[in-house]
Amino acid sequence: MEKKFSDLNIHQKLDLVIREMVEKELSLKDVLREFEKIFFEQTAKKYEGNKTKMAKALGIHRNTLQNRAKALKIKKRY
Repeated sequence: MEKKFSDLNIHQKLDLVIREMVEKELSLKDVLREFEKIFFEQTAKKYEGNKTKMAKALGIHRNTLQNRAKALKIKKRY
């Protein structure tokens, strides 16, 4: 019997998503960029755009957060 997606652990969920990306022949560069962008956006939502808290949660310096957000072309939604 197959589990529901919500019942899977993070590794199992990522495995399913990555299989789909490999099947669609997406490049690692594009996949990593999109993952990082979504990760930043979700962190921004959680910390209501507080860059200091976001940087701490991501384990990076606040300046690195700003530089990566600029490089990823993340709009100032946070």
